Amino acid sequence: MNQLFSLKNKTAIVTGALGLLGKKHCEALAEAGATVIVADINESAAIDFAASLGGQHCGLKVDVTSEASLKAARDKILERYGSIDILVNNAAINDMFENPGLAKELSAFENYPLDAFKKSLDVNVTGVFLASQVFGSVMAGQESGSIINIASTYGVVGPDQSIYRDACGEQTFYKSAVYPVTKGAVVNFTRFLAAYWGNKGVRVNTLSPGGVENGQDEFFIQNYSAKTLLGRMAKPADYQGALVFLASDASAYMTGANLIVDGGWTAI
Repeated sequence: MNQLFSLKNKTAIVTGALGLLGKKHCEALAEAGATVIVADINESAAIDFAASLGGQHCGLKVDVTSEASLKAARDKILERYGSIDILVNNAAINDMFENPGLAKELSAFENYPLDAFKKSLDVNVTGVFLASQVFGSVMAGQESGSIINIASTYGVVGPDQSIYRDACGEQTFYKSAVYPVTKGAVVNFTRFLAAYWGNKGVRVNTLSPGGVENGQDEFFIQNYSAKTLLGRMAKPADYQGALVFLASDASAYMTGANLIVDGGWTAI
């Protein structure tokens, strides 16, 4: 059983690796035995974090919206390690508004900025497409590999806007259309790619996490937790087991699937 979950002698790339979950993905893959490429737009921080993992891990500056950046990273990885075995498409934009006072107004569907919509499409969808094309083609050539696309529960259900109301019933924020749109696209892109590369030995699956507790307002944590069957938001480490499962031979007969790990959010 330990061998099934082992990632020894595997090279894994995590995009958006310096995010809250990205770091946990890297730690899980490294602990399972993989050599981890910490890929993020912030080169110095990526290098530092890779060093903190120990071993032969490395950090690279990677812009998932740039084909040239991805190809440069591919060439460096192949020159140093000789193969690409695991790709975690984790890079994504989630709504953040610089002025909290305008968050409610700007996040409303009627007012949501077109440039923000396009920017999220570029990273959340085009970035997954490009990274899969550049790194996945290597896997297809070597006839083995696992691609894990990180989506969200909002890729399969619509946002419940009521959880963004405070204790007084005031709407503080709206979950915009672009996040569920892009994450839904990721789920179906997974199915496409699994069907396309199945005969090449490349497995492609989606991991759809639920919300992670990370210093949000207490009213939001309570509202969100009340909608889950387990009665809480996720901890950042709650997805590590699922990620290693999808990356390893433990899921050798699994492709084109969407593994939802959400504390029961979508079960009812």
